Amino acid sequence: MNEITMLLNADQLILGALAEDITSEDITTNAVMPEAKKGEVQLICKQDGIIAGLSVFERVFTLLDKETEVEFYCKDGDEVKSGELMATVRGDIRVLLSGERTALNYLQRMSGIATYTNDIVKLLGDSKTKLLDTRKTTPNMRIFEKYAVKVGGGCNHRYNLSDGVLLKDNHIGAGGRVAKGGGMAKEYAPFVRKIEVEVENLDMVREAVEAGADIIMLDNMTPDMMREAITIIDKRAQTECSGNVTKENVAGLKELGVDFISSGALTHSAPIMDISLKNLHAVE
Repeated sequence: MNEITMLLNADQLILGALAEDITSEDITTNAVMPEAKKGEVQLICKQDGIIAGLSVFERVFTLLDKETEVEFYCKDGDEVKSGELMATVRGDIRVLLSGERTALNYLQRMSGIATYTNDIVKLLGDSKTKLLDTRKTTPNMRIFEKYAVKVGGGCNHRYNLSDGVLLKDNHIGAGGRVAKGGGMAKEYAPFVRKIEVEVENLDMVREAVEAGADIIMLDNMTPDMMREAITIIDKRAQTECSGNVTKENVAGLKELGVDFISSGALTHSAPIMDISLKNLHAVE
């Protein structure tokens, strides 16, 4: 997920977020500012972290008024510090007031995800293991959240259900055993798609290898069980560790030597980053 791909799909989602916040009018702003007046406001960081979503922040205001101007003093992926001035926004004061919360909601959420992701990437250090996100995203926020993971130094797993084959426990239950489900997936899916199988015990690991899985996800296994599973797989498939992976426990997993570690916490548990728009004033 790169910035261009995100922005190509962003407008309708941002407009939906604005419509959620302004169903008919911004009553407060219209009461105190009945006519257009030019002003500017400062974007200030209130805690250390990794910034992500600046283009989305800007787009909120330019969708309300294309004449709005944003001057940035940092870029996505930068480490920012508490108290740092990150941008100045200039335009119709009514637009600055009405777009403030929606713009900050995006920027705070995306920067929080980038910061949390970067913390885990640092914990993995020089390990060959890549950190992946999941589909455990906020509805209608996936494109922004997965972009934020990339900004934080993580990698994207499949974007959605159309993006790749992943046989989880309920798919295996629906299709029969691992071998049967894997065979059905290979027959149905285009040959360019890899087949990933989620397994929960060593018997399922053996079945997945025999079925020719390209990637085997070791789900909620103990470290000892995962070591044995990796030995069984013996590089005949790529390996992914999954299940309640957080910043608190990821360091103990890096020595396993799996190809990937996936963590839903990147998008469902990252705290927002504290960012504010301050010092709004009129300008000539």
